[in-house]
Amino acid sequence: MKDNVIGFLNSAKGAGALLLTSMVMAFVWVNSPFAASYELIHHAQVSVSIGDFELGKPMISWINEGLMVIFFFLVGLEIKREVLAGQLSSLSQLALPAFGAFGGMLVPALVYLYFNQGDQEAIRGWAIPVATDIVLVLALLAILENRIPLSLKIFLTALAVFDDLGTLVAIAGFYSHGLSALSLALAGGGLGALGVLNRIGVFRISLHLTIGLFIWLAILESGVHATIAGVLIAFMIPLSVGDEPILERIEHALAPWVAMLIIPVFAFFNSGISVSDLTADKILSPVSIGVILGLFVGKQLGVMLGVLIAVRFRLSRLPAGCDWYHMYGAAVLTGVGFTMGLFVVGLAFSQAGLILSTNFSVIIGSCLSAVMGLAILSARSIAFDATDQRKSKNM
Repeated sequence: MKDNVIGFLNSAKGAGALLLTSMVMAFVWVNSPFAASYELIHHAQVSVSIGDFELGKPMISWINEGLMVIFFFLVGLEIKREVLAGQLSSLSQLALPAFGAFGGMLVPALVYLYFNQGDQEAIRGWAIPVATDIVLVLALLAILENRIPLSLKIFLTALAVFDDLGTLVAIAGFYSHGLSALSLALAGGGLGALGVLNRIGVFRISLHLTIGLFIWLAILESGVHATIAGVLIAFMIPLSVGDEPILERIEHALAPWVAMLIIPVFAFFNSGISVSDLTADKILSPVSIGVILGLFVGKQLGVMLGVLIAVRFRLSRLPAGCDWYHMYGAAVLTGVGFTMGLFVVGLAFSQAGLILSTNFSVIIGSCLSAVMGLAILSARSIAFDATDQRKSKNM
């Protein structure tokens, strides 16, 4: 029994269930008579002091700028591993998810901008519908178990890597402000130190952790969003030292903590949406419509367009065992953009009411994509099973 519970928690289904539970808990709490206590925790001031140095921030900032650094560190490790030794290590493997991801980022952004053109504040939210939440997508695919090809899951994971990379570029380039040359120089010095250690083949967790903390603090004070530190530090982790696969070992050690703790905590602190504060005008505002349609319509159109171009010009071919029905279902599922979408909302907007309604629109667009994507893939698997049964009877 204990082994079954641990196995479930370490599975994609378990991670997805925990994430959804965190969302529901926050939503129910905020819409209960105890909503004030949620807000108290959400905005509680937490300070860390070392000698004369003191860093104080609200709890939500520690979650989004501190804890999420570990999430982005894992993303950086995955990107590096996939590019150097994984699914993105050759042009033929790289083309299909790359084209799909590019279309899946471009078209949703254009959909959003179409509805919000002329509004300088609203335009800042263009990156909200561009990224895919691979944790939730894999959890949804786990519901179908072995009824879909494994290659489809690999394709979606690779596409999500490009999605994440594009979102990181957007965060660094469009959501940074008041840059400090001194802080950036200090961060560069820290990264240089990691580079020297890699060059001479030295890897010590305590040493790398100390330098990584220094880099995070420098970037935190630089004006660049602090989560970028996680990716930059990950890129400086060696793939291996001698015969030991350092990067893969760290990735495997961190993945359960990110899936089972960091993402659910982030979801809990960012899903507290009070329906009493929502109005029809807010839900039907250009920002909300842009996000919902960007996720639900823009993502599937963009991914399919990118995949069609890659296949049509023989840059790549469909994953083994997959047909165009599989690809369309997968394209629809890329509209599940929960984690990254909510994260970018907090970077793009500062007005509480706008953040609230936009977060709600991210959830709506993601839910629509999840339901339709699962329906398409389920229908495909049912039709495939029925065809197989007819063939076996005829034989």
